[in-house]
Amino acid sequence: MNRMLWDDFVNSEWHDWRGSGRSEDRLGQEKWLHWFMQQEQVTAPDLPSQKELDELRELRSFLLDLIRHIASGEAVTSYQVDILNEWMAKAPVYRKLSQSADQAIHLSYFPENANWTQVMAEISASFASTLEKGDLSRIRICDNPDCLWVYYDDTRNRSKRYCDDKMCGNLMKVRRFRAKKKLSSSPSNSSMPKAEEEL
Repeated sequence: MNRMLWDDFVNSEWHDWRGSGRSEDRLGQEKWLHWFMQQEQVTAPDLPSQKELDELRELRSFLLDLIRHIASGEAVTSYQVDILNEWMAKAPVYRKLSQSADQAIHLSYFPENANWTQVMAEISASFASTLEKGDLSRIRICDNPDCLWVYYDDTRNRSKRYCDDKMCGNLMKVRRFRAKKKLSSSPSNSSMPKAEEEL
């Protein structure tokens, strides 16, 4: 599975970036689940049961809270590490050493089970891998307050403010322009109108 498996998963809680206020829980959509399973090569043979969906939502809630904590500049706590370890411990993996044609040695990890409990452990492990190898300051939430898309900023100077510059970036640029134009066109209240002279 993809090392960044976690970002597709947490973004299953979708918000309309254009500002309609509409949101969707895509974990409850069969079409999205089929896409996720294909995209991330999920080994579970069937769609999650209601119990598994509840557990997936619980994991997503934990990860989103942790991401908000990190994005606000806070350090990961030992309690949060313990919870992440509990999620990863739900399903074991086995290791296999292989050798390619050019004699290179590779150590691979394979899930022991093909079910959603294993998938949840893999999602947790992918986030743990990002914590270990990545720069926590690169874990971001889109600056568009209507979007809240989670992403990993892989730009060289860590300057990425929006999940998509063409969508959210341009939208916020237009909003700032309109707000500035509205402010400049509002009547000045620096001088009060003179009172009528008494006859």
